[in-house]
Amino acid sequence: MKTDIIFIVGPQGSGKGTQAKLLAEKLGFFWWDMGQVLREERDWKLKDSMTVGEIIDKGILLSDEQVLEVFKARMAKLPPGKGVIFDGIPRRVGQADYLFDFLKKQGKDDFITLYVSLPREESMKRLLRRAAIEMRSDDTPEGIELRLKQYEDATLPVLEYLKAHTKFIQIDGTPAIPEVTREIEKALELE
Repeated sequence: MKTDIIFIVGPQGSGKGTQAKLLAEKLGFFWWDMGQVLREERDWKLKDSMTVGEIIDKGILLSDEQVLEVFKARMAKLPPGKGVIFDGIPRRVGQADYLFDFLKKQGKDDFITLYVSLPREESMKRLLRRAAIEMRSDDTPEGIELRLKQYEDATLPVLEYLKAHTKFIQIDGTPAIPEVTREIEKALELE
């Protein structure tokens, strides 16, 4: 593997965050968890005068402009020269366009996408289990259903973009965590 930029995408509950964290630790990369960034920035007052938290609590995706507003500010704080695993961004083609332009201006143009696939029913089961444990504000049955629908409507088109602009690797997210990790390491030739 000869890249320092990896995008990890998949539906909610696919284990992409877990896999991103494990892979970042193994490679010494920075793990950019956009969902966590947005939760940390709950009180961030956006240009439209709403806060990030108000939008998250409604269970809807932030607009590209809102996400990129937070992204630009936080990206400036990243240590230079370190590889990055992006988790939760890009979610839409507009975000992908911006992100690719931004990274290319920094001399980065060799990207890998890991798509962790998971059937919708399994995603829903996992998210409901997580909701009972973690009590995240957006993990209500209605919020989960809305996020999965938004993923299907908005994020799935990004997969075509990523297939065209990155080395695209699909991984089955259904098995247990260690098995998915092994498949990712095998696909990235890390074994």
